[in-house]
Amino acid sequence: MGAAVSIQSLTFTYHGMNRPALRNIEGEIEEGKLIAIMGHGGAGKSTLCYCLNGIVPKFFRGNYEGLVLIYGEEVKGKKVSEMSRLVGLVLQDFEAQLFSTNVELEMAFGPENLGLPRSEIEDRIHRYLTLVGLENLRERQPSSLSGGQKQRLAIGSVLAIEPKILVMDEPTTDLDPQGREEVLSIGEHLRGEGRTLILVDHNPEYALRADQLWLMREGEVVAKGLPKEILIETTTLESCGIRPLPTLELFQKMKWQGMPLDAQSAMALIEKHHLIERRKLRSKVLLQEDSGMAPFIRVEGLRYVYPFFHIEALRGIDLSIREGEFIALLGQNGSGKTTLAKHLNGLLKPTLGKVFIKGKSTLEYTRHELASLVGYVFQNPDHQIFCKTVKEEVGFGLKLLGEDPKRINDRVAEALDTVGLGGYEEKNPFTLTKGERQRIAVASVLATRPQVIILDEPTTGLDYHSQRNMMEMLKHLNRKGHTIIIITHSMWVACEYARRVILLKEGSIAADGPTREVFADENLLSQTSLRPPPLVQLSNWLGTKALTVEEMVQELREESECLNL
Repeated sequence: MGAAVSIQSLTFTYHGMNRPALRNIEGEIEEGKLIAIMGHGGAGKSTLCYCLNGIVPKFFRGNYEGLVLIYGEEVKGKKVSEMSRLVGLVLQDFEAQLFSTNVELEMAFGPENLGLPRSEIEDRIHRYLTLVGLENLRERQPSSLSGGQKQRLAIGSVLAIEPKILVMDEPTTDLDPQGREEVLSIGEHLRGEGRTLILVDHNPEYALRADQLWLMREGEVVAKGLPKEILIETTTLESCGIRPLPTLELFQKMKWQGMPLDAQSAMALIEKHHLIERRKLRSKVLLQEDSGMAPFIRVEGLRYVYPFFHIEALRGIDLSIREGEFIALLGQNGSGKTTLAKHLNGLLKPTLGKVFIKGKSTLEYTRHELASLVGYVFQNPDHQIFCKTVKEEVGFGLKLLGEDPKRINDRVAEALDTVGLGGYEEKNPFTLTKGERQRIAVASVLATRPQVIILDEPTTGLDYHSQRNMMEMLKHLNRKGHTIIIITHSMWVACEYARRVILLKEGSIAADGPTREVFADENLLSQTSLRPPPLVQLSNWLGTKALTVEEMVQELREESECLNL
């Protein structure tokens, strides 16, 4: 097959910016191949995607040099509407692509604009809704879908155009592990049809299936080649903001023979070279036991049905949350995680049942009172940021509460120092990176000094270093006494930071207990479209208690020392 994409000396600097977003990009992508692009936030990945269908420089203006050829035709001279037939793009901000009044109309929009016959449009709607798992939601309004379902819809609407090249900019950020697996399967399906797929992602495990991996740093492609050859370069990965593969890291620290890139390879090498003896992990998932302490939050018989859509999202939730806990709410897309979380600070009111904060029903509090007890950081920080300066943004809640200017200034400074953004007071929030905007959203909640902080997908769209920074900040807040509740689809984040996991399935609690116990039951996790991260899969197989590389190294070394005594 010939080249589907050819890039020659591509350099681009956005209007008004001093530093190029892309610098001398060279590369060729063969037709029918799957290419993974990875790099830190601001590395230029999205800009490169925009260059492939003409959004750069047609919509985003700037200084453009070099050539981008799609099947031999120069993109720069084409209209974006022309290029859309060849290059389909799923945006990182997938919600910006959704505008129709129901799922079916969203899917039909692209094919209708291509002038296809009604029968062909209907065929494509059915085919691609089935492919992305939304066939039963045809009549639903996009606004009523969960974040992961919206992401699937955005992918499906682009697939329905049937472009020869599909570019997906972080298409799995809001998907549960099974959903991510299904997106990768879609990629393999397209590859089987001879179509070309370009996938931007932060997860190195997903790059293993690609034909080629490009690493980007500061606007340049710094490495290009087979994933299995690039992913063993730990130093290069970290410099590009990518999390090193934990199985490889374990083998290096244990000085074991081999370089496994996934759990299965690690298991095979351990057995082949008799590196360590396995034992049975005895751990049973139990509902969280009552410790005798009065709960800060208590939920009793909570049911919730979304009005207008008549969707029962929660089906009899009972749970208690105590001060100082660090909890991860897990579950597949649409399982009710966000709906439950929004009841904990009064954003939603129960259809049936009650939610108590410090022994008092949420219905008896004013919104201002609840906000000072339970803070909520939305999945997309841009949904709650609207002021012109960071100082105004972080102090806005305090102003509503009627605090005096001096106290507002003191609290703003304190909150910004806590999130590592001291000195940002006069900056415009919308000129900052997503990681920084995420921290501003956290600071605006912290300024009101709530006891409980709920964060919906706090690491979404962030590179590895930003994810670590965010989670270490939450760990610090937890140690200072804040109760932290995160909703996440990042299994390694849940394993390394949460001490308790509440697992939801179809609006009910499937498990509630210590993180290690929940992640020991892989059958239960699979029933909720989840799976442990590779290192925990290995830990379960070995029979160790470890959830992190550091814990496993320590446990295995201590065992070796005991055997040698």
